[in-house]
Amino acid sequence: MPDALSLDSLQVKQSRFLERPLNPFKDTLALFEIYSFIKKNKIDAVHTHSSKAGILGRLAAALAGVKVIMHTVHGWSFHDCQNSALRVFYICLERICAKFSQRLIVVSNWDREKGLKQAIGRKEQYILIRYGIDYSEFDIQPQAKERMRQALGLKPQEPLVAMIGCLKPQKCPEDFLRLAHRLKTAFPEVKFILAGDGTLRRRVEQLADKLGLGEHLILSGWRRDIPLLLSAADVFVLTSAWEGLPIAALEAAASSKPILATDTGGIREVISEGETGFLTRPHAMDEAAAKLADLLGDSALRKRIGACAKESLGSDYSITNMVRNTQGLYEGLMEERRRYG
Repeated sequence: MPDALSLDSLQVKQSRFLERPLNPFKDTLALFEIYSFIKKNKIDAVHTHSSKAGILGRLAAALAGVKVIMHTVHGWSFHDCQNSALRVFYICLERICAKFSQRLIVVSNWDREKGLKQAIGRKEQYILIRYGIDYSEFDIQPQAKERMRQALGLKPQEPLVAMIGCLKPQKCPEDFLRLAHRLKTAFPEVKFILAGDGTLRRRVEQLADKLGLGEHLILSGWRRDIPLLLSAADVFVLTSAWEGLPIAALEAAASSKPILATDTGGIREVISEGETGFLTRPHAMDEAAAKLADLLGDSALRKRIGACAKESLGSDYSITNMVRNTQGLYEGLMEERRRYG
């Protein structure tokens, strides 16, 4: 939100009722709030993001008669970790909303195949627009990297393993702590940093105490200097149970860091096993610990894989590419509307 508010040409209206948990009363109020905003401001095109906002936003846009409706899938609202009834409920909602969406934008081919497998929309509705990051932000000078390591209290010989993500069930931050516990004896100098905050903060703190991680673990909370933080790290880890395509992994690759991630969502489109990183099954602690040990024990391996990870991104994941493709989509859909009404 602060980044959006800082843009001079952007007007931001924050919903009074839209929130992450399901709440039929507030969700209904949010639906009509969005509907009223669209009607009052005579909005021509609506582009929604995330699951709940995507469903309510598209329903409101359709009710308001908007002709150009788009939705970006950042991982679907349904996943294998849900109970079956809730999963079916979300699939049905996505199918309904797809009927009045001109385009379904996916950030990975995996999300497109998952949607089509569940009969959500038609193949021609889907368009792939990769996440975009500003590569220049990750070209960190050595002096800045050293200052960051000093600020984190790291000694020159201490490797740093980093994870960036919300402290919520999807990201499985407790698995990151269990991984740290398994490695701290074999690599007593290694440090682990978990950057993020969320609903599991207290549980994470309690588990850290239980596992005796002490000075091996840094819980940094939210940070706005992720490129600097990644520059100070030696390995990036992601322990998610489910994903769409994690931006943090792209940022780690842009920082030339080897990645150890769970094999979820579209991550295989970024990580090539043994070349740009390593993949493990979710919650497979022995498997993850063995691969992380290989990386920590071989600096040449870390350097080689990190360099390959950065090179593999190419222009596909650049912010320039994302903006150009998104602008082209907007212009194309608006032109269709002018021609055919």
